[in-house]
Amino acid sequence: QELEYLLQYATIVENTDGAKDEVSLGARITVQEEDYPAETFMLVGAKEADPRSGRISHESPFGAALLGGKVGDEVVAETPNGPVRLKILNIE
Repeated sequence: QELEYLLQYATIVENTDGAKDEVSLGARITVQEEDYPAETFMLVGAKEADPRSGRISHESPFGAALLGGKVGDEVVAETPNGPVRLKILNIE
């Protein structure tokens, strides 16, 4: 039943090659938190998420904060441990 539901309500996300100017599903985003080293994540759907592999859900605090952001933007992710400020360095 779960698979039938997923297939019935699935949305196809077009993969656009080249540079992206806005964070969207499927984007690879490089961000930096304050003085920490930069990190790169891929924004995916909840079923594909694997934070240990750098694949974060668009529904997670980080993913939701990054969604729609542009290079140079600073976004704030509301996490259980408090707000985290991230600067978007690159979007692929």
